[in-house]
Amino acid sequence: MNKFPTRPVSRRHAVGLITAGLAAPFVAHSAVAQSAWPEQATVPDILKGSGEVRVATYGGIYLEAQRKAFYEPFESATGIKVRVFPNADTSKVKAMVETGNLEWDVLDTSRGGIMRLMKADDYFERIDYSLVDDGVGREFRSEYALEWQLWAQVMAYRTDAFKGGAPTSWVDFWDTKRFPGDRAMYGIGTGATPELEFALMAAGVPADELYPLDINKALASFDKIKKSVVKWWVNGAQFMQLLTDREVVMTTAWNGRVLALQEQGVPATICWNQGLAQRAAWAILKGAKNKSNAMKFIAYSTMPIPQARFALAIPYGFTNDSATKYIPPDRLTILPSAPQIKKQLVFYNYEWWADNRDAVQVKFNEWLLR
Repeated sequence: MNKFPTRPVSRRHAVGLITAGLAAPFVAHSAVAQSAWPEQATVPDILKGSGEVRVATYGGIYLEAQRKAFYEPFESATGIKVRVFPNADTSKVKAMVETGNLEWDVLDTSRGGIMRLMKADDYFERIDYSLVDDGVGREFRSEYALEWQLWAQVMAYRTDAFKGGAPTSWVDFWDTKRFPGDRAMYGIGTGATPELEFALMAAGVPADELYPLDINKALASFDKIKKSVVKWWVNGAQFMQLLTDREVVMTTAWNGRVLALQEQGVPATICWNQGLAQRAAWAILKGAKNKSNAMKFIAYSTMPIPQARFALAIPYGFTNDSATKYIPPDRLTILPSAPQIKKQLVFYNYEWWADNRDAVQVKFNEWLLR
């Protein structure tokens, strides 16, 4: 999912704190009653087996959503036991593979995290796509990563802050005259990737022409809004509090956190347009003891019904489009993978960031100190 994703926006690193609710973008609100969840009655014989599979993921309600959507039904349907380790960390993969002491088979991370390790050596197995459901789009498939979940980095704003209109793009976020008030943005901290994409779209760069990112142009765009950005947030709790206390009228945000604010009665909403579509991914460690079972598990988790169950448990999206028919229309209105929402998003380019993150961080930190 980066981290868990290199970790995109450091959020995979942060997801480990989910139980405390300090940093992760995952918040399980608006869950649909389990009685309404679709059941996976049968699975292909090729996914059945015996023994176990060891999955490294994250804790708290994120883990509980996975348990109900994937782990428990997978065990029942296939005969393969799932052992869960709620402490996924790409930094541990290197040591495990190099020593041959593999405690995990499957890692919940992001394509970016996998790519950074693969640049150093061969740490992951190739994905066997002959087992994977055809409904999983090609954009979610790569040699060593199977992306199974989608979340969005978006603009959030207070609905009581403006009269005569609402912001609909990053040009509006940058327009402090039409939409006055303080802002907050993400981009500092270990593993963070500054939001260059938003700065470039604010400067008029079309969404489909963003990559490769023009770093200098993005920093020049940031110059125009720097005085209005009163907080460069590091974790989700920060931007939530800023919106709640009306210390800012707009902020960049993780979509699930904004939904949590709404349920708390805060007058905040999401602008999906030009948001960044980030993805969580499964990877299988090189030399995994239970490689065959690991392949079966990640294939099962990306079947339509398991995908739908996860999206019903927690407001994050799916990568198998066939999951849509198992999700009520009102639920789809809050999921970043819903067709009407996904088409508004820009796919975060993990390949570009894997190659350029370190250089961007240096330049961005220098810019902040100017």
